Amino acid sequence: MNNLKVIYEDNHIIVVEKIVNVPSQEDKTEDIDMLTIIKNYLKEKYEKPGNVYLGLVHRLDRPVGGVMVFAKTSKAASRLSEEVRNKNFKKSYLVICNGKMKKQVDTLVDYLWKDEKKNTSYVVKENKKNSKQAILDYEVLYYDESQDLSILKINLHTGRHHQIRVQLSNRMHAIYGDNKYHGRGAGTGICLWAYKLSFIHPTTKQGMTFEDLPEQKGMWKLLSNCEI
Repeated sequence: MNNLKVIYEDNHIIVVEKIVNVPSQEDKTEDIDMLTIIKNYLKEKYEKPGNVYLGLVHRLDRPVGGVMVFAKTSKAASRLSEEVRNKNFKKSYLVICNGKMKKQVDTLVDYLWKDEKKNTSYVVKENKKNSKQAILDYEVLYYDESQDLSILKINLHTGRHHQIRVQLSNRMHAIYGDNKYHGRGAGTGICLWAYKLSFIHPTTKQGMTFEDLPEQKGMWKLLSNCEI
């Protein structure tokens, strides 16, 4: 698979566009994954014999595309992982979801519980065992009245399993194309895209921000109505 889009690369990190329907790392399907694709790219580019180190810092759900950073050294991996833990690692998403939001800008706070057997998360009461708090902010960029669809920009404050998908679906705003959480448009692909990533470079300590928008085809054509 040689259609890897590299957004930025230096000696410490590589920022790429995650390919839709490709896992972030190897899973039980044993399908080709982003870690393997990037390792192969680095091996070929630098003519490296033997294994190539590549650290996975964060993940995106398999059906989701967008910007991801990987670490090219163990030190970079450690420092970026620490940023994730300290919530200095900022991720923003674009979403096309069902219905008109009640507020133009809002913060959603829930408690989520993951059913490991079904690989599905649910909004639950705060006191349920193993539940975790989930927080996100959203801003409505555009509402398409003819299709009853909203385009949202979302900033994640916590990185829970399927968080955006569950929190929106629970409010009857399921993401378009999200079969698992009752979205319309079955089989069209989920309209959830990781479009922006901000973090401190692990060695230069400079703030870095990368943006990557989905191709304006299918439902994403609606982005032409937005100022992002």
